[in-house]
Amino acid sequence: MQHLRTIKLILMILSKCIAFHSYKGGTGKTTIAANLAATLAKRGNVVALIDLDIYAPSLSSYFSCYHPKNWVNDFLEEKVSIHDILIDYTSILGETNGKFYIGFSNYHKDEIYKLDININQIQNTQLSLFRNFILLKEEIMRKKEADYIIIDTSPGVRFWSINALAISDIILLMLKFGDLDFDGTKIMCEEIYSSFSKFGTKSYLLLNKVEGYCTPPLINIEESQKKQKVFNHNSHSLPKNKILETLTEDIQIDVLSQIPCYCDIQFDQKEYLTVLNFPNHPFVKNIELIAKILSYTK
Repeated sequence: MQHLRTIKLILMILSKCIAFHSYKGGTGKTTIAANLAATLAKRGNVVALIDLDIYAPSLSSYFSCYHPKNWVNDFLEEKVSIHDILIDYTSILGETNGKFYIGFSNYHKDEIYKLDININQIQNTQLSLFRNFILLKEEIMRKKEADYIIIDTSPGVRFWSINALAISDIILLMLKFGDLDFDGTKIMCEEIYSSFSKFGTKSYLLLNKVEGYCTPPLINIEESQKKQKVFNHNSHSLPKNKILETLTEDIQIDVLSQIPCYCDIQFDQKEYLTVLNFPNHPFVKNIELIAKILSYTK
């Protein structure tokens, strides 16, 4: 029994909690988080994808799960156990030795409003909720033996996102090319991320919708792949301008990856997991590379 407990403790230490965050919305963090989680699970890992974008939860649209029996909100309010909020989605991956769990956040406005009221009006609620954030991570790692916990957070500086970042081992700060994203990212890194880094949290920039490659919404996959090959042949790396170089030097955070703009994904009317629906799409290669890098990140 002691040997088993030791093994579980080691697994918890080796597990990684990765939070996706951004200064503002529209960076594609939910899309990348969902596709990365599915990729890691397909590679044989036990993965829990958790929606903590409390104010605008959208993971349910990717998995057509709009009425789960229990929500992540219920766990944070100490109403249910961790087993009650995690839904097993492993079957959608096909053949794999991994496991894929998802916890959805309640998108009904009354529930969102109630959480905000509790935080602002009930004494000690913030501390209690933070403890439950820590418990959320520990329970997933211990009871589900998760290799990865992937968290989608609310953009900006908010109570929910700060707590999600506080329990994370790795923060992937998503942004697009543009002065607003760069300026806001710099402020958050200086005022928030620097505090987490003192306690060992690793932070990386993840640029999405980078200029240099873009397909019309109706282009077919074969043409998309041909264009990507041409693009890769003509460029050793994706565009990196002086503004980005200055940003990374100022905040001392490395760029994990730069994902091109894929309009066929961006402008599709329905949300879906590209890594499962279109495994040969060039976007998938970017996600697989990120998964590989993270697997070697200590």
